[in-house]
Amino acid sequence: MTKDANMREVERVQTGMRIERRVLQVLKALAESHRMTLGDLVEGIVLHAFEGAAPFGAESMAKIASLKQVYGLDLTASDSHLLIEGKRRAGKGDRASKGSKTSDRSKGKT
Repeated sequence: MTKDANMREVERVQTGMRIERRVLQVLKALAESHRMTLGDLVEGIVLHAFEGAAPFGAESMAKIASLKQVYGLDLTASDSHLLIEGKRRAGKGDRASKGSKTSDRSKGKT
């Protein structure tokens, strides 16, 4: 397999960032529709934003609008600095539901 002359080699790292659930659902579905990974999509969005460029064309914006309806995403850019995290529901695989020391520490317990 030969590399395209324009390809850039990078070092990627695993991250555990938290993100609003519906935003993530839309991003995952959009990445899948473009046949790319979620990480590749986010990198592209960020690199465009760093240059003040729009990351999506008209076709992708229409897809995003559709996905926002599917997943009930009603947040807009004007909401971005006004978001607060609500109480999490304990669920399968949730540390808080297992009574881990990490969740106890975050609640001020030892």
